Amino acid sequence: MQTWALFWHIRTLTDQPIALGGVGLARILPIILFSLVGGAVADTLNRRNLLFFTQVLLALIASLLAWLTFQDRLSLWHIYALTAVQAMAISFDTPARQALVPNLVPAKDLASAFSLTSIGFQTGAIAGPALSGLVIAYLGQPYTYLINALTYLVVFAALIWMGPVEQRVELGRRNAVSLEAIRDGVRFIFSHPIILPTMLLDFVATFFSSANTLMPIIARDVLGVGAVEYGWLSSAQSLGALITAAVVSQFDQIRRQGMLFLIAVVAFGVATISFGLVRTFPLAIITLMFIGASDSVSTIIRNTIRQLQTPDYIRGRMVSINQIFFMGGPQLGEVEAGAVAQFFGASFAIVSGGVGCLLAVAWIARRWPILRQYNGDETLLAGMPTN
Repeated sequence: MQTWALFWHIRTLTDQPIALGGVGLARILPIILFSLVGGAVADTLNRRNLLFFTQVLLALIASLLAWLTFQDRLSLWHIYALTAVQAMAISFDTPARQALVPNLVPAKDLASAFSLTSIGFQTGAIAGPALSGLVIAYLGQPYTYLINALTYLVVFAALIWMGPVEQRVELGRRNAVSLEAIRDGVRFIFSHPIILPTMLLDFVATFFSSANTLMPIIARDVLGVGAVEYGWLSSAQSLGALITAAVVSQFDQIRRQGMLFLIAVVAFGVATISFGLVRTFPLAIITLMFIGASDSVSTIIRNTIRQLQTPDYIRGRMVSINQIFFMGGPQLGEVEAGAVAQFFGASFAIVSGGVGCLLAVAWIARRWPILRQYNGDETLLAGMPTN
């Protein structure tokens, strides 16, 4: 709810598309600076305890956004600065949170676990944007931030309810966060014939097909709808993702995971092109649902591949490096989309991004043929010890 409310808020403050792209820049710089450290911390400290700290910081940011907006003092520089601090917290939060999942379930249930995780995430991602539109329209902009701040009470309750969680720490590195530990994570990723191409594809596909920040412009200037309809547009991707994740969670095992991953990203690019071409609200909802559905399959498969192919002691560092790719792509893509939209229009920016996504799939599938052949039941492929 807060993310989409911020996009709408920026569009209220200025009609320049490049200002929306500035959010992506404010997010990606802290992620690049802090993600590798965040991964090493997640592999050294207790991941559950680390999440308590990061979630408190995120709750404080939401509270500050609410207070500044109630005081009618929130400006663009406030939004960019608080977004940057939020991204710094996420740099530590995401490695700990994703690496925690394999500590909670056996390996054979990991695909289903990530499907259920996706269902939980997408349910919030449907309700949040839809509620943001309703709250903005009927209560006012500051209440979107206030409600978000209050929801962190549920997060704290969940972490307490979870109880202690055991994790494996690399021998000789307990309580040590060092450059050598970070280098070990980087070497692991770049030596892995499956994890590396999935990360690269994640980056380039989302870089070219990142159109979320342009949604206020599409809603207001292309489709001619208001805040409530904007909320539904913002929720449509997550609705498609939720339905797909619910279906995928029913499969005991998923075979030919590499090829399925590539097909899902192709579908993502085609759906993005279609969204850029539509001019009616119902068709926009449908194409956005297809974007979300294909992205859901891609997310579940790539998360399963990476977690199964990574030993627990280095899993946080793997996720932190992956965070640079999967968050760097969309955030830099938002900057690119904002710049292209500034000169050529929002629709052109979205369509050209979908074309770029398809070209990226073709290049990576050709460059790493082992990805097409990956089934999902292979042992560790990087030759790394399991500790």
